[in-house]
Amino acid sequence: MLEFDSEVIAVIQRTKDVKSFRFKVNQDIDFKPGQFFFVKIKVLAEERTKHFSFSNSPTETGYLEFTKRITQSPFSQSLDRLKPGDWAKLKMPFGTFTFEGEYEKIAFLSGGIGITPIRSICKFAADKKLSTDIVLLYGNTSAADIIFRDDLDQMSKQNTKLRIVYTLTSSDINKLNWPGGSGYIDENMIKEEIPDYQKRVFYICGPPQMVEGLNALLKEKLNVNNQNIRLENFTGY
Repeated sequence: MLEFDSEVIAVIQRTKDVKSFRFKVNQDIDFKPGQFFFVKIKVLAEERTKHFSFSNSPTETGYLEFTKRITQSPFSQSLDRLKPGDWAKLKMPFGTFTFEGEYEKIAFLSGGIGITPIRSICKFAADKKLSTDIVLLYGNTSAADIIFRDDLDQMSKQNTKLRIVYTLTSSDINKLNWPGGSGYIDENMIKEEIPDYQKRVFYICGPPQMVEGLNALLKEKLNVNNQNIRLENFTGY
């Protein structure tokens, strides 16, 4: 385990309410794509710690990054005020929601900010030229809410074994102008987009209610073995 002082080197606006925060590192950090780390910052004159998934891949060196939706909580508001040069303390790595090429076929089911560890894994797979067949179903309210869309599209061009299906849940989606899917990820969507679902290991990441619902759907409706399901909850703060 590593623990060290660092500083912010970049803050990147991803969507209207989502930012990525990059931190300086002086050495290569040994972590697995999909893991998380603890971040300590100053909040209202006190030091407070929260954990976040790496949104960069181990193949992207020279910095560590996490990505968060900005809320009204004191911690989130303090993050929103961070600028290059500001102090932080980092502790890592943690977590088992990881993938480094262990399976021939996998599928990601994700919503909103739950994409962050999946982005790390997909980038790793593309950079390492893994032979794994990957399907990602990624739900958001509107097209403007799709985090890392440009990154993900570039990865799917770089890695022909990565297929991404975006789905939007807003009721006013103009289907004439939107080439992706619509509605929430459900049994029919999984059967249609991942017809070989019985042969895949599933990774589910998103809000707890979504993760719980999709986990139950896979096991009860689609008879996916529990051993072939990996879960990660994003509670938010």
